[in-house]
Parts: sequence; C-alpha cells; structure tokens
Amino acid sequence: MSLAALLQTPGVGLGLGGLLGAWGLLQPGVFGVALVLLPFLRLPLALGITLVVLRGLLLPVPEPPYGVRLEGTFQVEGGFTTWDGHRLWVKHFPPLEGGSYRLRGYLAPPEGRRNPGGFDQRTWLLAQGVRGVFHVERAELLAPLPDPRRGFRERLAQGLSPGVKEVMEGLTLGEKKGLEEAYLWFQRAGLAHLLALSGLHVGFLVASLLLAFTPLGRWRYLLALLALPLYLWLAGASPSLVRASLMAGFSLLGLFLGLGAAGVLQALGLALFLQLLWLPQGLLSLSLQLSYLAVLGLALVLSPLRLPQGIRGYLLGTLLASLAAQTFLVPLLLHRFGFLPLLSPLINLLALPLVALLVPLGVLKLLLGGLLAPLVEPLAQALLLLAQLSGQGPLLRWGEISPMGFALYYLGLLPPLLALYRHLPWRKAPLLTSLPLLLSLLSAWPKPLDLWALDVGQGDALLARLGGAAVLVDGGRPEQGEKVVRALRALGVQALEVLVATHPDADHYGGLLRVVGEVPVGLALLSPAFTQDHPLVQALRARRVPLLFPGTGSRLRVGRGSLEVLWPSHRHPTDDPSGLVLLLDFAGPKALLLADVPQEVEKRLSPPRVAVVKVSHHGSRTGTDEALLARIQPQLALIGVGRNPHGHPHLEVLERLAHHGVKVYRTDQHGAVRVLFGYAW
Repeated sequence: MSLAALLQTPGVGLGLGGLLGAWGLLQPGVFGVALVLLPFLRLPLALGITLVVLRGLLLPVPEPPYGVRLEGTFQVEGGFTTWDGHRLWVKHFPPLEGGSYRLRGYLAPPEGRRNPGGFDQRTWLLAQGVRGVFHVERAELLAPLPDPRRGFRERLAQGLSPGVKEVMEGLTLGEKKGLEEAYLWFQRAGLAHLLALSGLHVGFLVASLLLAFTPLGRWRYLLALLALPLYLWLAGASPSLVRASLMAGFSLLGLFLGLGAAGVLQALGLALFLQLLWLPQGLLSLSLQLSYLAVLGLALVLSPLRLPQGIRGYLLGTLLASLAAQTFLVPLLLHRFGFLPLLSPLINLLALPLVALLVPLGVLKLLLGGLLAPLVEPLAQALLLLAQLSGQGPLLRWGEISPMGFALYYLGLLPPLLALYRHLPWRKAPLLTSLPLLLSLLSAWPKPLDLWALDVGQGDALLARLGGAAVLVDGGRPEQGEKVVRALRALGVQALEVLVATHPDADHYGGLLRVVGEVPVGLALLSPAFTQDHPLVQALRARRVPLLFPGTGSRLRVGRGSLEVLWPSHRHPTDDPSGLVLLLDFAGPKALLLADVPQEVEKRLSPPRVAVVKVSHHGSRTGTDEALLARIQPQLALIGVGRNPHGHPHLEVLERLAHHGVKVYRTDQHGAVRVLFGYAW
C-alpha cells in the first residue's frame, strides 16, 4: 500500500484529527494545520478534531480553589486523592502509601519547571487530569488500603534474588520503585523501554496465549482479548499499556469475527483517538508520546520492506525494528533525557529473546509463585548483566531541543521515507535531507553569552556561558546535585572549562560533588578555606582535575569572556570572608558574584560598574553594602534563596536594591533565572 493510501484510512484520519484537536486545545494555532490537511482526509479528520475539542471544552479538567485549607479523612491511592469532585496529588514527605488517612493541609497549584531539564510538575499532573496539589502538613494513618493484587506480587517475588525480583516487577508489572542503580544501567544501555510496559509486553503475552490455546481455534482470540483487561488491572493503566492493549484488542476482535487483523496504522490511529477522547490533556504524557512515536516508526518503515525468511530475516527484522522505532524517538529522547545510547539497536537484538521468555514466565509466575523461580532467575540475571555491561557503551549527548529543532528533524526524515515508498528517487533523498540538517547546524552556530542562576533552594548555583565555554560557580546542597547536572545537560553543557567553589559551606559546594562525578572539568578554582582533606578536594583529585586556590588579581580568559578573582587577598579564619568574589566579563557586560562575603569585605573591593550583581549571602543583611551598590550601579540583582529560617532575603536588602533602581530576581519566586547578554559568532 502506498504512503498516501495508508494516511487516508479512516482510523488514521480519526487519530490525526484527535491529535490536532487535543494539541489545538493547548496551542490554538495548531488548528491552522488542520485546515491545510482537511481537504485530504476530510470526514475522519473533521470528526476526530470536533469530538476531541468538544470533549475538552465541555468537560475540562476542573481547577480547584487554591489556598483553601483542608482537614478530614481522605483515601490516598497511588499518591492521589479526591475532594469535592477534584482529583488531587498528595504532596508529603515521605510519600504516603495507599490507605485511609486523617490529613490536614492546603491546596496549591502545581509548579512548573523551575530549572532547565527539571521536572515539570504542572505538565505531569495535567497529563493525568489533575490541576491541584494537596500540601499535607499532618498525616495520620487510619487504615491501610486493601491491595487485591498483593498476592500476585508476592508470588512473583517468591524464590527470586532482590535484584531479579525488581527486574521482574519492572518487566511484568511496570514497577521501577526499587530498581534505582539498575534502572540507570537500563537507561544507559537503551533498554529502559523494557521496564515501561507497552506493545512489546502485550505482544509477547498475547503471542504466548495464542500459542498455548491453539487447539481452541478462533476462540483463542476471544480468550486473549479477555486477558487484556486483567493485565491492565494487574499492571496499571499507563498510557503506553492502554495504547498497546487497544491495538491488540482491535486485531483480536477482528480475528475472532473473521474480519482479519487490524492494520497497524489503522489500529494506532483509532487507539490515539480513543485515548485523547477520554482525556485530551493526555497528549502531554511522555509515556504516550514515546509509545505512539515508536509504533509510528515501526509501521512506516517496516511496512514496505521485504525481509528474507528464516533466522536471517528475524535478525534483520529485529535490528531494523529497533532502528525504526529509535529513529522516530531520537529528538524526544535527547530533549527529555539528554543522552542517547548509540549501541541500543544491537543491545536490543540481544535483549529481546530474553524478554520474550521472561514476560510470559513473569505472568505465569503471578499464578504459580516459586515453582518457576529456577527458570526465571538465570534469565533475569543474564538480562541484568547485559544491561550493566552495555550501560558502559558510548552515548550521544545533547541539550534541550527547540520546537524548530523538532520540526527540522522530522522534516529531514521525510525524504528517505518518501523514497522508501517510491515517491522520490533515492538519489535525491540525501540532498533533501541535508537541507534541514544544515539549517539546524546554522541555528546552533551563535553561542550564547548568558548567566543562569539555577534554583537549588537555599543555596547558590550559577552557570556562565561565555561563547562556547562554561563556568559553574557553586552547586547548592548535596541533594541538589542531580538538578544541577540535569540543567547542564539540558543547556548543552557537556564539559566545564572552569568549576568554582566559592567557600566550604554545604549550600555552595555540596552539589558539586555530583557534578564532578558526571561532568568533565578542565580546571577547578577553590577558596583558600578548603582544606586538602575536604571531600570536594578529594573528589577533584580523584578525577585528576587541576586545582587552584586563587586570590585577588587572578584572571582567566574563558571562551569569549574572562573571569577575575577580586577576593580574598589572604585566608581568613572563617569561611564566609574567605569566599571567592568573582567578576565575570561577558565580552563587554559584566557580572559581580559576591558569594557570602560580609560588608567588611565588600568595602575593600574595587569592582567596576556591572550589569548584574549576585547579592551576598542569599540577601542577608550582613552583605550587599549601600556603598558597593553606589559604585557598581547594577541593573539586575540575582538572589539564590529558598525556604529558610533566617529571613533571607532581608527586607532592608530588598529596600536598598529598590532605592538604587535595581530589578530583583529571586530563585524562590522565579525559579531559574537567565540573564542574556548576547551571542558570540
């Protein structure tokens, strides 16, 4: 079938209409695309758009009354509860297990993303039909929630070692709670999709059931169809698993009725339409996006291919399937995770036979318990070993991708896809593909000159990009290190020319321990207050990073700009007065970073006029001297601050800044703050 014929099937039209309708509810400008496509897909497209838009407008996700205080008995399940018709996410540390609770707290809106590469709580919750967060201040457990699936889970764990138990829970039930380090291996090996239940697992399960019930003839299709809701109940209705179950259900029903299996694109479109009709905001779900893009790649690439028979055809088909799925996922994976395992297609070729055995064995083990443990244990250990070894392979790293970047990537995929369906000569495809690639490279040419104040709570973490070279100044507390690393990856910073630890307070150096372990560093500048046995010094020496303990007058050329140390002139007995005061030159505009130095130090500084000042000590009244502000005359002030018992930033500091006409940006109110000075060509 030609590509045009595939796209004009009713199921595809409904699915595309549902996609445009849901997307249009979020971005109304998308409806313009619908007008262009309407003459080609006509009624199915119009019907899909109309029904999904009506669903979104007539039954929107309600917004709860923020600020209302709640107290009473609530049932918490999966981290969520309900109140007055609103589904709410329960925020409590540690997270509350399922049960009936006496809760007291208040309602607040979900937070957006606070750092580049950070978690977007608002989008995550909206994709699940939730617009409110119940901040719990006090929780009293009244009764645990009965778990009818507990017996199944216990039988799955019987006879298995702890590591294998966690892997089998991921493969069979999609649970990744206990995997931790092992999950990182799977991610770096390109095998994480095996632990997110989807079409692969449903396919293996359905194939096993059909094989087992072969003597029943076409009734086996009905039995397999009836097994799908049970599997959804056991494993949870994640978007990817719902998609896979719907697609499998369409084909099984067709086979049972003698109509034949549904076409992949036809079933994919119908499943997408039904999921978005149920919840248009589900389009925001990363699980849904990854699931549909992967299957779309498989359907479009494999359909026109003619593979040889036998083991050669199986190996070639498996490799091409992995390549096809990954090709459509590349920009989304890089955008959301910052890296892509380059050996993933080959590793999947080795892993899939193991998974093909482990998935049906895991489902059987839910019923038979320890009886199958001797068979499951070595197979799962082999999968774990494969993930661990493959996780050391090469990674393609990238930063966040703009909407234009996504558009250029998929535009570049179009010519080879058209050539695959013989709508375009192969000799022309590389040339046409190279044009979007060239535009993408040109758009990345000018390098930013900017300063980021990252949101690390009550602490400091500042990233300066100086035209192709990066300087990180401090990293917040130790628990903030992952946020800093994710922000670096999202901003395309693969290595740091200079890392600076202004002084040994935990809210400044702590997160740098994680950064040093994961990001290459060219040179480290540390305050003289750091001792030789300090953990950060030891971590830097272990990574063979050159160390300097600079003082007043030290100057480095970095990228298109420079870094100058204005203080300390000598070591002080306490940490704060020994903090490194830095002057960053962004090829013209300058920024003054005051660490936590007190006013006595500020009075001894002789900085020039600057565009930006990072105020001292999170806005403490002991810093950001009146005379200093008069000398440097900044336009912007950055304050790294979070919830704290110290009253930071103090009112007199804010009034002092306002008196000098300085615009203040605080990470507790604004999240990460970017100051853009220009671009370097």
